[in-house]
Amino acid sequence: MFHHIEGIVSEIGPNLAVLDCGGIGFALNTTLHTLSQIKAGEKCKLFVSEAVKEDAFDLYGFFTKSERRCFEMLTAVSGIGPKAALSILSSNTPEGLALAVMNNNEKALTVAPGIGKKIAQRVILELKDKIGQETAAVEISMPQVVQTGDGLRSAGSNTTASATTTSRTGAACPSTGTSRASRTKNASPGPRPSRSTRWSANSRTAAERRRGGRRRCSTPGCASARSPSTANA
Repeated sequence: MFHHIEGIVSEIGPNLAVLDCGGIGFALNTTLHTLSQIKAGEKCKLFVSEAVKEDAFDLYGFFTKSERRCFEMLTAVSGIGPKAALSILSSNTPEGLALAVMNNNEKALTVAPGIGKKIAQRVILELKDKIGQETAAVEISMPQVVQTGDGLRSAGSNTTASATTTSRTGAACPSTGTSRASRTKNASPGPRPSRSTRWSANSRTAAERRRGGRRRCSTPGCASARSPSTANA
């Protein structure tokens, strides 16, 4: 079983690339996307998929592993052979194929020569679960890593730590980004009254208590403006 073949590109034809490896020429059926990545006379490596029949032993080469994986999934669909799979992958990249399947986009598949609406529907029906499972497996095995003050930390744990810190310090201000606790802590207190001001206030309070808590009115004829003896008379 071949995993990949690395050699000099000796010939390029319609959906065909010939690699010269140790004096042996390997004819690899391939897609238009792979042909656009290689040049005759230059060294390259193609990932290989095999198709063994009673009367044939064909090799298919691809520039990336993801393109080879898509080819193998397509040939596993009932009614899809290697030729139809190459036609689909020549019109769609692996990413485009995955989006077309997950979004039920039949038109993205029927643009390939020889692919009708029924075949496109069958591809979407049989590959949706497989592509969804493989995409989820890649996301779980490769979590996003971010740089923090304590070193590298996954995005999930960093988010949890940020949420814990916010709950302890209070919600952040949308305009300044500072928390309520930090704003309260940093708020400057008002100016304290001087000693002379406090003494004057205390003196006025004591004088008012001696006068019975009443203020003398400056209005002529007011009862509070007369002397106590006159008021009692």
